Order: sequence, then C-alpha cells, then structure tokens
Amino acid sequence: MLEKVKGFSADQVIEEFEALTKDAERVQRETLYRILHDNGEAEYLQNLGLRGRTDPHSFKSCVPLVTHKELETYIHRIADGDAYPILTGKPITSISLSSGTTQGKPKFVPFNDELVHSTMQIYKTSFAFRNRAYPLRNGKALQFIYGSKQFKTKGGLTATTATTNVYRSEEFKRTMMDIHSLCCSPDEVIFSPDFHQSLYCHLLCGLIFSEEVQIVFSTFAHSIVHAFRTFENVWEELCFDIKEGVLSSRITIPTIRAAVSRLLRPNPQLADAIYNKCVGLSSWYGVIPALWPNAKYVYGIMTGSMEPYLNKLRHYAGSLPLMSADYGSSEGWIGANIDPELPPESASFTVLPNIGYFEFIPLKEKGDLLEQNSDLLSNQREQEPIGLTEVKVDEEYEIIITSFAGLYRYKLEDVVRVAGFHNSTPKLQFIRRKSLILTINIDKNTEKDLQLAVEEADKLLAAEKLEVLDYTSHVDMSTDPGHYVIFLELSGEAREDVLNSCCDCLDLAFVDAGYVGSRKVRAISPLELRVLKRGTFHKIMDHYLTLGAAMSQYKTPRCVGLSNGKVLQILNSNVLKSFFSAAYN
Repeated sequence: MLEKVKGFSADQVIEEFEALTKDAERVQRETLYRILHDNGEAEYLQNLGLRGRTDPHSFKSCVPLVTHKELETYIHRIADGDAYPILTGKPITSISLSSGTTQGKPKFVPFNDELVHSTMQIYKTSFAFRNRAYPLRNGKALQFIYGSKQFKTKGGLTATTATTNVYRSEEFKRTMMDIHSLCCSPDEVIFSPDFHQSLYCHLLCGLIFSEEVQIVFSTFAHSIVHAFRTFENVWEELCFDIKEGVLSSRITIPTIRAAVSRLLRPNPQLADAIYNKCVGLSSWYGVIPALWPNAKYVYGIMTGSMEPYLNKLRHYAGSLPLMSADYGSSEGWIGANIDPELPPESASFTVLPNIGYFEFIPLKEKGDLLEQNSDLLSNQREQEPIGLTEVKVDEEYEIIITSFAGLYRYKLEDVVRVAGFHNSTPKLQFIRRKSLILTINIDKNTEKDLQLAVEEADKLLAAEKLEVLDYTSHVDMSTDPGHYVIFLELSGEAREDVLNSCCDCLDLAFVDAGYVGSRKVRAISPLELRVLKRGTFHKIMDHYLTLGAAMSQYKTPRCVGLSNGKVLQILNSNVLKSFFSAAYN
C-alpha cells in the first residue's frame, strides 16, 4: 500500500486517475460541456454564435483556431477593468505573465482558481506515482523557487508570473505539505524582490535542514544548475554563516534577514561537516547526495530547451536519479509524468482529460517538409484537428487547448509526439516549439535542430575537457547573403584550431535540405561562431529579471532577433573571438 497522510491518499489519487483515463473520450465531452456551460455568457463565445450549445461538433464549427495575437484585445480589456463577461462567465482573478524570453516581452494570459485546482491535481497525480517508486517520509524539499515582481493592471488585477500566482495560493501550501514537499525556505525568501539574495538563502536554508531534505527541485533544470554553479562560488561563505550563526552581510533586505536569522544558530559541527565534504569532492561531482544524504531524487522540467543542462545536472546529482516534472505552460497544464523511473530524455506526459479540452493538429514528417513546397506547407496548416483519443502512436501533432480560464481552441505552438497510451489517454513527448527560429532562404531550422548542432560541437570540446555552458543564435542579415550566428559560452579557453573545427562542425550539423542546398550554392553565407566571455548568459538572465521575469520561469532565449535589441547588445559586447565556417569552401 502507498503511504497515506492526513488529507492525501496516493492510492485514492491513482484510483481516480485510472478512472479518468479509462474513458477519456467521455471525460473530454463532459469537460467541454463544463467549460462551455460555465462560460456560455462570455462575449467571445456569444459573438461566435454558439447560442448555448456545448457539443464538440458545434464548438468546432463555430469557434476558430486562434493564437495569442487574436485574443490580445480581449485580454487587455479584462486587464483594463472591463467588468463585462468577456472570455469567461466568472471574473478573471489575476493575469499571468509568460516568461517573455521567446518574443522579448511577456504575454498576458488570464488566470483563475480553476488553474490552481488543475495545477494541484497534476502535482498530486505525479507525486502519487513518484512516491510508489521512491517513497518519502515526512521531510522537506530544497526548492529553488522564486516569486516575481507583481503589479496592478489598469483595472486593478494583480499581474505576475503563472508560477507566482500558484505559489501565493493557500492550496499550494496545503498540497506541498500533503506531498512532503514543503520548502526549506520561508516565504520571505521565495517572494524576495532580489533573486540573488533569494538563491543564497535557499542554499543556506537547505544546508540548515540538510538531514530533512528528500527532494531537490526547481521549475526548470537550468535553475538547479545555476544554483549549484553559484554554490561553487559561495560555499565557504555559507559554511561561515552556519558556524557563526550570523547571516552574511550580502543579505540586505530586512524581511529576509529577519526570517532566515530565526533559523540560524551557531553550529560549528554542521559547518565543519559541510566544509570537509566539499573539499573532498572532485570537480563538484555528486555534491547533491554528499550534502543532502537523504535526498531521493532531483526533480524539475528537463525536456525541450532544458535538455542541454542535463549533463551538468547529472554531474551535480551523482548517483541520484533525475526526474522530469510535468508538462504545462503559462496557459495551462496538459499532462503528468507517471513513469518516474524513465530518464528525462525518455519522459512522456499522460494527458489528464478533465483539466481542459484538447485537440491535435497532425503534422507532416519533417522529411516531407524538406521539399520546401509551399502547397504542401499550406495543406499542413489546413489539416483538421483531431480529438484526444484519436491520435496515433509515433505521430507528431501541434496541441490545441481549451481551458477553464477563457482560452478556446488556443494554439499552444508546441509539437509533441505520441509515445503510447495509458488506458485511453495519450502519453505525449515534448519535441519542440513549432516556430521556426533560424531561416534565411528556403532553410528552416528549429530550436531542436540548433540543440542537436550544439551537441555535436560539444563533443569536440569534451575531448579538450571543455563544455558549452550555454548558447543562443541569431540570423545576421547585415551580410549579403545572410548567415547564421551561434553564440557559445564555454567553461574555459579553447585553442583556435579547436574553435575553427567547432565552427565547421556547427555548420555541417544543420542537415535541413534547404540549408545544405543554400550553403552549397552560396545562397547563405558561412556560419559564424562567436565565443562569449564567461558570465554573459548571467547578464542576459539578470536583464530579464530586472524586467520582472521570475527565475522560476526563465529560459535562455535560443534565438535572438533584432526586436530583442538589448539582449543582442549584451551578446555582441561580450564576444571574445569570432570564427567563420570553411565547411562548404
């Protein structure tokens, strides 16, 4: 039997999940009925002529597929205080902000209590399956979680990141207690206005409660890696704080000083133990299990744009398993990871059919797209979406969501592959964002293509005992013809012959037929590698944090366009060396 705690039964959660997924088609019809019934008076639906109908056929006939752009006017009216039911029957309680790293500025997304409930359902479902594989007792979690800046919209709604909207709810705290995941740090640390002070205090609180920590968590793998790269630089200072029982002078915010100081007592024995463990490590390998001996696993989103951080995260985690967290976005949740023993690269996410209404646009195989035939591309866009239970294993789709928070047939612009089924609901693997990020001529390369190219270059660097710390790209049209620019931040200094080889390797690693053909006929100029100073990506992260982004949602932008001028300026002002490919000479 799975462990049962007050207010939470893992057995019951799994039983309910099994019931939901056995007849997912029926649950989807009921979910759509609930959404349309609850929001039938909304102006958006009224204008589309649904007239109270709640069946899937009427819904698809009347309601068009949309992106965020088509809903911006409605969302901004809500933010500006229009009290009329615009997108939902009940009032929207707050506005969520997307990370903003893709487009250079955050999107406004409606948020309400239904999204909190679905978040907790996802958390409890995945925990029930994790706890079956890795049972926890009462303890704490070292959580690198961060609130973001909040502001009031013109209409008086609180606007902040989706994660902050969740963290500040009472239901979140109750759920974290139920699933043995209470954060080591007090709220003052989580909701601090200064990310750097929060991170230092998260590390300190984690060390104070080192014997009680059972999980190491952050929303994204990048955030965990960043935390331990920071730890490498501040660990002696942390030891001194614990030894003396006095908080470092680097913590200047009075509320944080007071909250963390209440946890600190002089503890020379613990400080010495931490010090001895740290000096005994080789290049910080296995630092997490060394300092948190009762930790069972490391948990966070590790798919998609987080995959490049897995090697470093495994280095820090040592023997501890890495486990990918659930699949969702600022717009809403989609699926839970119910196979926790699979490595992150193989993770799939089982769709919960009652948290939204889901449709899927079938996508052609990428090989078909290599013909670059515009009619084919047009046909791809015109394919009719199919239902949740109609998808096929090994096929790729773009997800369409209809949520309880006023998004109807909303194109999430994520591409997923169906890995299989659990009962009658699909298990999805995240493949990539749908948008093309690198294109000049007839070439079309995605974020995933860029990741694979950088991984090839990283293999060359590994032979020199170097690694890529982070990367991004840019399409430079100032030359004629234009060319790709890849920015790399490396762990150390590389010889010029190695970097020349890396540059050629990157160029050849883009195997898209449109790119290869264009390079061969000189319709695209040679790829350029720009090597960055150490700390450049920290500067980019700090830039986004000063704009109000939360570390909990931060993702390195993988392609920086001219519209994102400040980030491009940071990159170009921190270039150490530049190389051009000779691959197609």
